[in-house]
Amino acid sequence: MAPVPNGTIPSAPVTGRLSSVYSEVQKKRVDHALPLPSVLKHPFTIIDGPPSSAAGNPDEIAKLFPHLFGQPSAALAPSDPRVAQTHHKLKIGVVLSGGQAPGGHNVISGIFDYLQERAQGSTLYGFRGGPAGIMKCKYVELTSEYIYPYRNQGGFDMICSGRDKIETPEQFKQAEETAKKLDLDGLVVIGGDDSNTNACLLAENFRSKNLKTRVIGCPKTIDGDLKCKEVPTSFGFDTACKIYSEMIGNVMIDARSTGKYYHFVRLMGRAASHITLECALQTHPNITIIGEEVAAKKLTLKNVTDYIVDVVCKRAEINYNYGVILIPEGLIDFIPEVQHLIAELNEILAHDIVDESGLWKKKLSDQSLKLFEFLPQAIQEQLMLERDPHGNVQVAKIETEKMLIQMVETELEKRREEGKYKGDFRGQSHFFGYEGRCGLPTNFDATYCYALGYGAGALLHSGKTGLISSVGNLCAPVEEWTVGGTALTALMDVERRHGKFKPVIKKAMVELEGAPFKKFASLRDEWALKNCYVSPGPIQFSGPGSDVTNHTLILELESQA
Repeated sequence: MAPVPNGTIPSAPVTGRLSSVYSEVQKKRVDHALPLPSVLKHPFTIIDGPPSSAAGNPDEIAKLFPHLFGQPSAALAPSDPRVAQTHHKLKIGVVLSGGQAPGGHNVISGIFDYLQERAQGSTLYGFRGGPAGIMKCKYVELTSEYIYPYRNQGGFDMICSGRDKIETPEQFKQAEETAKKLDLDGLVVIGGDDSNTNACLLAENFRSKNLKTRVIGCPKTIDGDLKCKEVPTSFGFDTACKIYSEMIGNVMIDARSTGKYYHFVRLMGRAASHITLECALQTHPNITIIGEEVAAKKLTLKNVTDYIVDVVCKRAEINYNYGVILIPEGLIDFIPEVQHLIAELNEILAHDIVDESGLWKKKLSDQSLKLFEFLPQAIQEQLMLERDPHGNVQVAKIETEKMLIQMVETELEKRREEGKYKGDFRGQSHFFGYEGRCGLPTNFDATYCYALGYGAGALLHSGKTGLISSVGNLCAPVEEWTVGGTALTALMDVERRHGKFKPVIKKAMVELEGAPFKKFASLRDEWALKNCYVSPGPIQFSGPGSDVTNHTLILELESQA
């Protein structure tokens, strides 16, 4: 869309994005033109693949999704331009679900532009506040003027998000009523693994009720744990890692400048360590703990502490009493002994009242009780906090970095008394979390999201449901990217939550035999003692580095070639 007169940015109704709050960079990004994969710029046809299965427990998934299980994935392919294309009008809804990720606004922009260009006269509704907006039928009609200020911008404030889930019969009924009231032909759910599981449940429900509303998902999460061969990456990961890496690079320069602090940096990633691994590849810290490796080697808290202390002692011998240590947010949940403790606590909290009497502790095994009482009081309290909507420990509130600083200090004092350590240790704790969720999307995320949204529109227009929009061949020029949809049931397994088994998209963990981890493992010993720090600086939108994607995606795709 062309800029409005005088270069001002129009305000969006209700949300109030005003030109006065836009920086020069934001203004420039609004009008940044986005390329599309070639297949989306010309007439296309849909090619179905073979019948799909599931990531695990296919028999159980088949029972849960009788109307969707086994359906093929789809790929867009060029068609004969002489063949007439369907251009019937559509009524489409879109919802943002879960935490923010850079690029979400461009997914919506892509859907809108597809409808404007390929299904003229169509209507796009934005459900406000996440899935609750669907249930309560709270929506806004998205027009060109409404969407314009949000193009290539961070955040989810165009329609805002929410963490509600459509789970109960009453909630499904509410969603059905909204779909009927708005006469929806389709719904796009932009979210992570849980949100896309919910999208699949909605698609199954609508199909079982013979509703015409079809459902397509889009892969969103900065954590990077929603991916597979057909879905190479989730959007927002590239931007978030570059934001965190800039901050880590700044901390590294501080550490080297003062020469007296160890910075313990905890990074987002509750279930997987992709962000921590990617930031390590970008910045070269002295120590990086990868949760999946801790779990695979069955390391204890003491093992992890000793590893850190060993490096601190070796660096002290060469007069380096400083350093940078990266820790994944979910580290505590990767340590087997802590996993057992958390699993027991989850069962207790799901069925019992926990009070100050402490009687509930009798239900803990001897090993778990011993570990629980060994932990600092603050960590004990954080482990007992109310669970998140999925029944998980709120690991973002567990200050693992502070716990490790305390444990390292204690062990170093023991070694000092034994004459094995003569250095000076001062720990500084950091949690880089929300800072990475709403930044201006990188060129990669901006373009990738636009293609995901445009592709979602194409899938709905072609009558598809129960798929997640998939864009591949991402190491090639944008024109050569592939576009299609992957069966959501093909990504699913069952998982125990709130004491019951439920369907869920299987999280993609860091693969210890994968190219990114192997690259890291081959260099970490050198990084431990030598200061190989890299300071990437702020995200670039033009010039050197502006179109370079993250190490993880490049290494993974190169290993598959």
